Order: sequence, then C-alpha cells, then structure tokens
Amino acid sequence: MQDNREFEPIEAEEKKKSDGKRLFLIFIIVFAIVFCAVYFGAKYYYNRKAEPATTTLPASTAQTIDDRVENPIDFKTLIEGNSDIYAYIYIEDTNVSYPIVQSPTDDEFYLKHSAEDKSYLPQGAIYTELCNHKNFNDPFTIIYGHNNYGDSMFTTLHYFEDSEFFESHPYFYIYTPDRRLTYQVVSAFKYDDRHIMNMYTNFSNRTLVDDFQKVVLNPESSLKNVREELDVTVDRDSKFVILSTCITNQPSSRYLVCGVLTKDEKTY
Repeated sequence: MQDNREFEPIEAEEKKKSDGKRLFLIFIIVFAIVFCAVYFGAKYYYNRKAEPATTTLPASTAQTIDDRVENPIDFKTLIEGNSDIYAYIYIEDTNVSYPIVQSPTDDEFYLKHSAEDKSYLPQGAIYTELCNHKNFNDPFTIIYGHNNYGDSMFTTLHYFEDSEFFESHPYFYIYTPDRRLTYQVVSAFKYDDRHIMNMYTNFSNRTLVDDFQKVVLNPESSLKNVREELDVTVDRDSKFVILSTCITNQPSSRYLVCGVLTKDEKTY
C-alpha cells in the first residue's frame, strides 16, 4: 500500500498558490472600485463646478427691485368719506391709529368734528393747521389731538412719560396715499401752551428753526425723556413732526412727542 504522506507537501503548495491568487484578485477588485469612485467622483465635482451658479435671493432682497413697501391704509375709502383726509398716523402699543385731516378754511373745525365724515364729535380728530403743508416737508409739522377722552385720540401719547416705554418704542409712522414716513422719537416732554408755529413765525427764519431744534433735542422740562443716540444726524435739512396734546388739569401746558424723519419710502 502506497504511503500518502509524500503527497502532503504538494497539496500544501497548491493551496498556498490558490490563496495567493485569491488575495491578488481581491486586491484588483478593491483597487478597481477605489479607482472608479475617485475618477467618477472627481468628474462629477468638476462638472458641477463648471455649471452656472444659481442663487435664490431672500425675499427682503428681492423686494428692493421695486423699492416700495406695502401701504395698509385704505385711503380711497377714507377720502370718499372726507376729502380733508390726507395722511394716517400709527404708533405701536398705543391707541394712536387715526387719519390726519386739515380743514381748507378753519383751523378749529376739527377740534369738535370727526375725521371720518365731518360730523360733530366732542373728541374731534387728529389734525394739522393751514400753516403746515400737507407733504410733511416743512422743518416742523405740528399734529394736534385731544387728551382725556377715554383712551382715544392723543391720550395715550402720555405713555411716553414712562422711560421704559419711551426707550422701547423709538418710532412712529405716517402714511400718505403713496408714502410711508418713519419718524424716530427724539424727545417727549411737557411744554407750555404757546402756539409753536406762530411763536416761531412758521419757521420762515433759519435762526428760529435752529432755536426750536435745540428745544426739541434738549428740552428744559422737569417732565421729559430724551433719546441720546439717533439713526440720523440732525441738521438744517431735518424734518420733524411734533405731536401735541393737552395735560389733564393743566390747561396752560401741553405734552409734546417729537420725531425726526429717518426714512421716506414709496408704497404700493
């Protein structure tokens, strides 16, 4: 009987060769996979890089193409009710949200008449006088409204007596049919009952304009709040709106909230 032990070294050698071929084949396959991944990955990257860039603009940026802002006031309906309506004032977190009127003949008419339809109304309306133009381009536009008729008209302007409210409510807004005017509240203070426009002769003199600017920016009053840092530099071209109302039980005093124009935007 033949001894099989002489064949064992041959079988071991054959097995070793077979394992080597298998490892080499695995290496080739892995190399091919890696090569393809790198090749096609690089090709995809450079193809993407060569494509034209596409950027989606944020809504706020896209809106600058038109450069207008929304006007929420229905001036058509308001003016149909009363053609003396020419603007609208809004102050956040107060009850000041009213049309602004100007009588073409009588400065005192809207002391006791409604802006909506000119009917008699004890609390009157929010109004300007004939000494002011209706385009808000005067150095100072004075807007009047009653105090102490509940919380209506300009009663809630007195919220600005509180320093925290003053600091947290830096702006008020005036709309016209085609503009939104943003005013930063410069100061709010107690003043006397002198007629501002008459006292400064309608601001026809540059020196008088400068004088009243100083009053607005640094009022001499025991009841005042003043904003130290403003969005704009106040100069001779600055446009102010002065909101004027009474002080309860002080007939010879007025409370003024003064704003300087910081932004004039067209509306749609």
